[in-house]
Amino acid sequence: MALTGVSAAVGRVLSRNKTRKPVLNTTRPEKKNSATHHQILEQLEGGHISKAVSLLFPSLEPVSYWLYERLLRSCSSKSLVVQARKVVSHLVTFSPLPPTFLLNRAIETYGRIGCLSDARELFEQMPERDGGSWNALMTACAKGRDHEEVFRTFVRMNREGIRATETSFSGVLKSCGVVLDLRLLKQVHCSVVKAGYCGNLDLETSVVYVYGKCGVMSDARRVFDEMERPSDVSWNVVVRRYVEMGLNDEAVVMFFKMLEMNVRPLNHTVSSVVLACSRSKALEVGMVIHAIAVKLEFVPDTIVSTSVFDLYVKCGRLESARRVFDQTESKDLKFWTSAMSGYAMNGITRDARELFDLMPERNVISWNAMLGGYVRASEWEEAMDFLTLMRKEMEGIDNVTLVWILNVCSGVSDVQMGKQAHGFIYRHGYDTNVIVANALLDMYGKCGAFGSANALFRQMSELRDEVSWNALLTGLGRVGRSEQALSFFEGMQLEAKPSKYTLATLLAGCANIPALSLGKATHGFLIRNGYDVDVVIRGAMVDMYSKCRCLNYAIQVFEEAAAATRDLMLWNSMIRGCYRNGRSKEVFELFMLMEDEGVKPDHVTFLGILRACIREGHVELGFRYFSSMSTKYFILPQVEHYDCMVELYCKYGCLRQLEEFLLLMPFDPPVQMLTRMYEASKKYGWSKLGAWTAKRLHE
Repeated sequence: MALTGVSAAVGRVLSRNKTRKPVLNTTRPEKKNSATHHQILEQLEGGHISKAVSLLFPSLEPVSYWLYERLLRSCSSKSLVVQARKVVSHLVTFSPLPPTFLLNRAIETYGRIGCLSDARELFEQMPERDGGSWNALMTACAKGRDHEEVFRTFVRMNREGIRATETSFSGVLKSCGVVLDLRLLKQVHCSVVKAGYCGNLDLETSVVYVYGKCGVMSDARRVFDEMERPSDVSWNVVVRRYVEMGLNDEAVVMFFKMLEMNVRPLNHTVSSVVLACSRSKALEVGMVIHAIAVKLEFVPDTIVSTSVFDLYVKCGRLESARRVFDQTESKDLKFWTSAMSGYAMNGITRDARELFDLMPERNVISWNAMLGGYVRASEWEEAMDFLTLMRKEMEGIDNVTLVWILNVCSGVSDVQMGKQAHGFIYRHGYDTNVIVANALLDMYGKCGAFGSANALFRQMSELRDEVSWNALLTGLGRVGRSEQALSFFEGMQLEAKPSKYTLATLLAGCANIPALSLGKATHGFLIRNGYDVDVVIRGAMVDMYSKCRCLNYAIQVFEEAAAATRDLMLWNSMIRGCYRNGRSKEVFELFMLMEDEGVKPDHVTFLGILRACIREGHVELGFRYFSSMSTKYFILPQVEHYDCMVELYCKYGCLRQLEEFLLLMPFDPPVQMLTRMYEASKKYGWSKLGAWTAKRLHE
C-alpha cells in the first residue's frame, strides 16, 4: 500500500466500522500465524524495527494485539513515523474492530513522534472512544505544544459527558503551566474540586506548582496549606517555587519546616535554598544548610556543590568556596564552568583564571565566562590578552562572545577593532540578533562614533527595541548632545515604551542643556504613565531641577521620598543642588539630617560641604569637617578636598592657617593650587608665602 494512502485507508476502514454497532472486542486474534510472530519478534529483539514492520504485510491476517502494541512502542522509541503509520494501517485493515485500548496506544505513538495531525484524524475516526482516548489525544497535543488544542479537547470531553480522570486533569494542568493563563488555571482548579479530587496529592501538588509558575504564591500556599498530608514532592515543589519567585526568606522558612516534618529534600531543592541564601547574602543560614547537605550526603552532588560554592564566593568566603570545590570528587564540565564563573562574575579574576587554566576541558560558555569576568572588572589589558588566546585556541564563538568582545572595544575605546567585529558580525549573520546589534550600537556610542551609531540605528528599523533606544540616548547624553537625545526621545515614543533607565538618561540630558520645561514634561510623563519613581529616577529629577535653578522643586521631590529609600546618592544630589543654587546654609542642615537617618557620608558628600563652607565663609567649620573625614568617618581626603581647603583659606585671607595646612598636605601642590596661593599672597601682602609659591611655579 502506498504510504500516501495509509491515512486515507485508515479513515475508510474506521468509517466503515462506524456503521456497525460498536462492540468492545476484547478477544485476541487466533494464533494461526505463529511463524510470523516469531519472525517479527526476532527482528524486534535485534533492533531491526523497519524489517519487523515489513513482515506484517505478507500476512493477510492480524497479529496478536500485544504484538501490535510492542511494534507501536518500538516505533515510538525511535521516532519512526513511516513504520508507525504502517503498523496502524495493518491494524485497522485486517482487524474487524480494533480494540479501543490499542487505538489509544496508536494515538499516543503519533503524539510521541510528532504526528499530531495523524493522532487527531485517528481519534476522530474511532468507532468508539473511552476516557483513555481523550487523554491520549490531550497528551499528543501537549507533546506537539498545541496547548490551546489541549484545552479545547478537555472542554469537548466534558460536553460529551466523559468524566475527567486524574490523568486528564494532570495533562491540562501541565498545559496551564506552559501558557501561564491564571484565569484558565482557576477554572481547571475549580473543576478538580468539583470532580472530587480534593484529596488527590498528585493533582493538588500540580495545582501548587502551576500557581507558583503563574506567580501567584499566595494561592499556591493556600492550596498547599489545605493539603492534609503534603507529600515529599509537594514540599519540594512549594520551596522551589518560592525561590523562583525571588521570595528567598519564605523559601528558607518552608525548607526548615519541611525538615521538621521529617521530609527529605531533593538535591534540586537544597540547591535552590542555598541559592536563596546567596541572593540574600545570608551566610550563616547558608552555612547551616550546607551542614544539612553534608549530613544528607548531598555534597558529592555537583548541583548542590555548585550552589554552595556560589554562596561562599558571593559572601566573600573564598577559602570556604575553594574547599567546597576541592572536596567535590566528580567535577563535570558544568561544575568547573560554574565555579570559575562564580569567581569571574564577582570580580575575583585571578582565582577565576587559575581555575580556567586547570580545566580539563572547556566549551564556549567557559571562555565567555572568563572574558565576561575581565570585562566586569574593567581589566582591559587582561581582556585583550585573553582575546588573543581565544583567537588561537577557541574554535567557535556565539552571540555572547561577540557581546563581550564589543564591550572590550568600548572599554579600550578602540572603534577600529569594533568595526572589525562589526564586519565579522555582518559576514556571519549575527547582525539579525538584537542583543548583538544593541551591543554594537552601545560600542559606537561609547567610542563617540555617532555617525556609525546613527547609521546602524536606522538599519535596525525592524529589529530595534527599547534597549536600542536606551543605548543611543545614553551615548548622546554621555557626551552632552542633549538636544539630539531629546529629539530622539520624541521618536522613541512612537515605537516603544520608555524604560525608567531611558527616562533617567533623558532627565540627565535636560540637566545638561538645561531645559526646565522638557524636564518638567518628563516628570509629568513619569507620573501620568504610572512609573515607579525609584531612587535612581528621583536622584535624576533632583539633579535636573537643581541645575535648572529650580531648587524648590528639587527639595519637594527629595522630601517626597520616604526616609528608608533615600540613599547616599540622593543625599549627595540634594547637597550639590543647594550649594549650586546659593543656599549653602541648608547644606549643613541636610548633613545633620542625613546623619540622623544613619546614612554614612562619602568623599562626594564632603566635597559639597566644603564648597558650601567656601560660599558662606566658614573657615574654622570647613577645617573641622575636613579633619572629621579621616578621624570620624575614616575617609581619605582626595586632591579635590585639599583644593577646597586651599581655596577657602585664600578667599578669606587666612594665610597663616594655610601655611600650617600645607604642612599636612601629603603631596606637592599642583599648579592650580600654587597659582591660587600666589594670587592670595599678593592680595593680602603675605610675601613669604608669595615668594615660595613663585619659586615653585618657576621650577
